[in-house]
Amino acid sequence: MTERIIIDCDPGVDDAAALMLAFGSSEVEILGITAVAGNIPLEKTEANARLICELANRTDIRVLQGCGRPLLYPDRAGVTVHGADGLGDIGLPRPTSAPAERTAVQFIIDQVRAAPGEVTLAVLGPMTNIAVALSIDPGIAPMIKRIVFMGGAAFCPGNIKERAEFNFYFDPHAAQAVVASGIPMVMFGLDVTHKAIITKERTERLKRLGKISGTIADMLTAYGAGDPCLHDPCVIAYLIEPEIFSGVEGFVEVDCNSPLAIGQSVVSVTPRELAGRAPNCLVMTEVDHDRLFALLEERYARVEAQAA
Repeated sequence: MTERIIIDCDPGVDDAAALMLAFGSSEVEILGITAVAGNIPLEKTEANARLICELANRTDIRVLQGCGRPLLYPDRAGVTVHGADGLGDIGLPRPTSAPAERTAVQFIIDQVRAAPGEVTLAVLGPMTNIAVALSIDPGIAPMIKRIVFMGGAAFCPGNIKERAEFNFYFDPHAAQAVVASGIPMVMFGLDVTHKAIITKERTERLKRLGKISGTIADMLTAYGAGDPCLHDPCVIAYLIEPEIFSGVEGFVEVDCNSPLAIGQSVVSVTPRELAGRAPNCLVMTEVDHDRLFALLEERYARVEAQAA
């Protein structure tokens, strides 16, 4: 059965790799791509989303602008591993399409209300757009099928602060609002994404598939020099082939108060930790990385064929 999804993202090299995986997969129907500030500022994430669609000849997919800053912070610094342009600084052109309308939040609300129980949110960046949509229209929460997201670090150190993963750190208040919403959730934190390693051999195999895959491979090579992990594609891969991953049920919270640990994901899994609370999230911890990269190659080959 086809999964109807909205991809909420902040492209970002690994976001670009995730989008390309979705483009080559008939298991998902992409209702739209909503951009948010995160890895880089909003004007770049939105432009990069349009550019990735153009590279894959998928301009039929709507791209929309969302929130340009966290809920409570005036601004947050992005990360340098993606390069100044967000796509590895490999010399890509600017997109030729017109800038997207700044209606991402309303788009999320409208799509969920149009198909209650059918829409999955694939969240690859900070959760600001989702938190704002839930704040404007709380009634959509029980209508969302599930949220599958990249964020947090359940049982391992962070990657932007000692205890915090970047997406949760960038907008911890949004992350907490979303995980507390009661919507069924699947979490892809650093526990699992740090096991999906970009290697030279793997990028070379992608290059042999064609020009589009070669472009993604060049991005991943530049990005991998600073962060050799394939974070965001794990979310899309799970929607296509969930058997690649395994994890544990847990209760997820996000620290929004401690100056030392703000953005930390606190995950309770044992009966003592849960203290009577029901788990609110499936927390992924393991990945068959060979199957993941085999899926990536297979679906990128489809993108090459579709765009030809």
